[in-house]
Amino acid sequence: MKKLFIMAFLAIAMVSCKKEDTAIVGTGTLDFDFENVVNNAPLVLGNQSYTNAQNESFTVSTFKYYVSNIELTHTNGTIYKAPENYFLIDQSQSETFAQQLTNIPAGDYHKISFTIGVDSARNFAGAQTGVLAPEKGMFWTWNSGYIFLKMEGTADASTKSTKALAFHIGGATATTNAIRKVSFNIQNTLRVRTTSAPELHFKVNVAAMFTGTEEISFAQYNTIHGGANALKIANNYAQSMFSLDHVHN
Repeated sequence: MKKLFIMAFLAIAMVSCKKEDTAIVGTGTLDFDFENVVNNAPLVLGNQSYTNAQNESFTVSTFKYYVSNIELTHTNGTIYKAPENYFLIDQSQSETFAQQLTNIPAGDYHKISFTIGVDSARNFAGAQTGVLAPEKGMFWTWNSGYIFLKMEGTADASTKSTKALAFHIGGATATTNAIRKVSFNIQNTLRVRTTSAPELHFKVNVAAMFTGTEEISFAQYNTIHGGANALKIANNYAQSMFSLDHVHN
């Protein structure tokens, strides 16, 4: 009798698993929430003062960046590459903090990767539309390429007469390539379903631009428009600017 009971239980479990597996079909939606901060403080544009790792005070008047080429790694090892996805997150426009991907194959995912910036194909395709339109202020007409991240403000340590800061990070050539890819493990598994839209909440730390692989002093670096110095900033922010804070399933 005990043997028959165990066999019956296993049969039911197998049927249940099979039903659960076959239920994960169709496509779903994934929501993103980007929260810009300076270390542990919310980012406020204007006169709010912050301090970098060199103990130099600064303010931020502009902060915006591209996130693109999103990839999701399924728990079975396959990788879904979302087609034609470009997000422009702009601190001056709160509606850009929330972004969304649609038509994602339903399933369980345990890793996400994305590019900070715009891929080389788009960089060399000239001015485009939507979030890649020149009107967004992220396209170098003089250089025919995209600014991946733009941060502007002021700092007492700046050698400019106006104390200005201007970090326009970009470049996709073989010698000056500022495209950076970042990846994050999803501890609680992202469950994409046709009936629900999970959310990934990222914190984006402006201060990470100026520390990491190289400490940045505003007395030395206060104006960067691409070029070799842009790679120093890109290396820094690729290391720790983004953090996956939490997941809502």
